[in-house]
Amino acid sequence: MEALKIGIMGTGGIASILAETMLQMPQVALMGAGSRSLEKAEEFAARFSLERAYGSYEELVKDPDIQLIYIATPHSEHYSNAKLCLENGKHVLCEKAFAANYAQAKEMTDLAREKKLLITEAMWVRYMPMAKTLKEILHSGIIGEPMTLTANLCYLISDRPRLIKPELAGGALLDVGVYTLNFASLVFGDEISDIQSSVIKTESGVDAQNSMTLCYPGGKMAILNSSLRVLSDRLGIIYGTKGYLVVENVNNFEAIRVYDAKRQLVETHLQPEQISGYEYQIEASREAIRNGWTQCPQMPHKTILAIMKVMDELRRQWGIRYPFEI
Repeated sequence: MEALKIGIMGTGGIASILAETMLQMPQVALMGAGSRSLEKAEEFAARFSLERAYGSYEELVKDPDIQLIYIATPHSEHYSNAKLCLENGKHVLCEKAFAANYAQAKEMTDLAREKKLLITEAMWVRYMPMAKTLKEILHSGIIGEPMTLTANLCYLISDRPRLIKPELAGGALLDVGVYTLNFASLVFGDEISDIQSSVIKTESGVDAQNSMTLCYPGGKMAILNSSLRVLSDRLGIIYGTKGYLVVENVNNFEAIRVYDAKRQLVETHLQPEQISGYEYQIEASREAIRNGWTQCPQMPHKTILAIMKVMDELRRQWGIRYPFEI
């Protein structure tokens, strides 16, 4: 298969990391980036020596050479951006959170299937080798049956305007809490029997920090925390009937340490060398397109939709609705 031709929609921080990553991947060709400002697009293209700069998203999706578009725009824009890409025959790799709500996400996945195009969420940890390693460790039975897990992901990012604006679908949940929900989903699946939560809001009305407790069939439980206001250890801990394991950094699994019933360290699994970690989701998208799939097995549509539904319920409990939802 010849190199997959990719365009980036958006020119912010994530887009920059993606560009740096793709330039080190011979199996893909980064053609250019699109912005709502031609000046920003040209500056981005110059910085990464890209052939093309697009002064509008419409111009980007009309380029006949581009096959896949990576959407790196604010959460509030993913729905309209993805529809624009799909309606113009482009495959889509969409930054998390996939959409602002379940209804948007369902329409996006339905349209992709209708158009026979790939759409998947750039929840990078699910595509990484360490996600497979985690599943293999759990399947081995070394910690017995996993019954409880905790995960927290908190950053000092409340000064970023994008994250506190309701009109941009801001808040801790869609930006960082989504990682803790995916960690729980990787371990316990998506069949949830009960959801309880607490929230502290910003003055603008989005969630500044939250605590979520999810219950699953068989008496299993996940306790999750996320925040824009504090710095956390980013640990994910899975407690089993014969031991437990600790995942260092649920946002990019750096190590998995396994402990026995005596709390003695018995195994350590380290993250393999990577470019940035983003290469795995790009390669998974390339494989899916090659096979004619509309979704990636690492992040199937049913899981994307299940997690969006959980986030909708959490926001319902907190009384948070974005202006464009009302």
